[in-house]
Amino acid sequence: MRIERHLELVASKIISEALGLDQPPLLRPTQDPKHGDYQLNAAMPLAKKLGKPPREIAEPLAVALAEHEAIASATVAGPGFVNLRLDDAWIAARLGEDLGDTGQDGVPTVDSPEKIVVDFSSPNIAKQMHVGHLRSTIIGDSIVRLLRFAGHEVIGDNHLGDWGTQFGLLIVGMREWGSTAALDADAIVELERVYKLASERAAADEAFAETARAELAKLQSGDPENRAMWERFVKASRSALDAIYARLGVHFDEWLGESAYHEMLPGVVEALLAGGIAREDQGAICVFWDDKPEAPKRLRKQKEPFIVRKKDGAFLYSTTDIATVKYRRDELSADHAIYVVDQRQSQHFEQLFAIVRMLGIEMSLEHVGFGVVMRGGRPLKTRDTSGKIITLASLLDEAEERALARMHEEGVDIPEEEMPEVARVVGIGAVKYADLRQNRLSDYEFEWDKMVSFKGNAGPYLQYAYARTRSIFRKGGVDAAAQEGPIALVQPAEAALGRQLLRFGDVVHAAAETCQPHLVCDHLYALARDFSSFYASCPVLKAEGAVKDSRLALTELTGRQLRRGLGLLGIGVVDRM
Repeated sequence: MRIERHLELVASKIISEALGLDQPPLLRPTQDPKHGDYQLNAAMPLAKKLGKPPREIAEPLAVALAEHEAIASATVAGPGFVNLRLDDAWIAARLGEDLGDTGQDGVPTVDSPEKIVVDFSSPNIAKQMHVGHLRSTIIGDSIVRLLRFAGHEVIGDNHLGDWGTQFGLLIVGMREWGSTAALDADAIVELERVYKLASERAAADEAFAETARAELAKLQSGDPENRAMWERFVKASRSALDAIYARLGVHFDEWLGESAYHEMLPGVVEALLAGGIAREDQGAICVFWDDKPEAPKRLRKQKEPFIVRKKDGAFLYSTTDIATVKYRRDELSADHAIYVVDQRQSQHFEQLFAIVRMLGIEMSLEHVGFGVVMRGGRPLKTRDTSGKIITLASLLDEAEERALARMHEEGVDIPEEEMPEVARVVGIGAVKYADLRQNRLSDYEFEWDKMVSFKGNAGPYLQYAYARTRSIFRKGGVDAAAQEGPIALVQPAEAALGRQLLRFGDVVHAAAETCQPHLVCDHLYALARDFSSFYASCPVLKAEGAVKDSRLALTELTGRQLRRGLGLLGIGVVDRM
């Protein structure tokens, strides 16, 4: 159940009946639990409309609200706030309903589902994924999971960099320096070696660079030999990428890279020219902003144009991006597209979205940006001091190794033969959670010790909290899935835990609507702490009768919500830790 939405509807009806006005209740959770659970702030704007003191308006609203079954008390505070405290029995009844909802754990689906494309990860072909790909992959995967769970039809699309200048260099480079044996043994390493040599040669030798451009043109024109080489590059890269995504538990519904839109690009340029959106300048086709009154003011001040075709006839990724939007609307029938890309690309997306609107493509577009991963106060480098790329695979290896070492230090109760698999779940979960718990727009410091901690706001701490719920049922010989309650919130720790559990539906929908996975992290951390307090002060297995049944039900709900919430973040759980 979405509690805030329910209370907003209740309060809106009361305001309408009492005052004959259509005024949003301005409901929000209280900052301090001692004041209640929620606060209604509608009296302030209503006071201006009615010309009365806010408290005079708030008083009758509080009286009417207190009569509702969900509300134990409604009191006026300060200049005219109405503090609401929910009724414990009403909360318990809602939690009982959630207990029986094994499919959604009490989280309703949206009233109007949309078809949404989430564009994320998007590495380049013929290169290993490095630490710079981490945030887009992790954040994008969580957004896909959240939106899908909320009831939308979601297409996760990996828009690969598989078409462009680098492939001309790779083709001539493979002919010059390539080894078929090395390509068979470890294709990505060999392709990176060859690409580096070809790039260095092209920078110093214009004739070589021109040859690479010619080979690229042949590839894009359908030359069979070049096409076969390109397909081998792509196939080898896909195998390497699939291995990384499997470790991360990330899945894509589409792998539509830049090459998928190549045939559309001439038409995109023609449409821009025909619509007067773009014009030729020194042989290139560009969109200039100073003559676009319909463009945002910020763009109209920009002197640099948005180039869609270079003077040599080559298209750019900006052209491909326009074609991609058109494809997603026309072929996928998408209502909305979300781009999970570094915040530093915000200007590109602002320009892209403006051009798409000028073309009359009606589709909601959103850039979900994110900050930088820092280490030692500086952006985390993608290469070490020797110039070697810090691969994403090596980062995940280290995460698993550190998790295994920390579990041995903590003396976790796991058979030795199970430790590597648990270390995998814990280590990769730690990396994901450390990223997702941040507001995605913020930069954050990459710190191994905090990531793999079993204390504080870290992935292993939440996984341990889940395992603790499982251990209660295991020790008691009780079937967790058979819990029916009824639930009663008598002790303060029971009431605090129940209130936190009740908020899950609101949190999930808020995180999905705003593409902010950290809201789920905040909720799960608070839930784990409340469960720890409950566990310490409210014996479960030693209780008897209805009290034991209620506490077992609360434990099961907590475990399910931790598992579900972590799952929405793409993080696994284990039953023993």
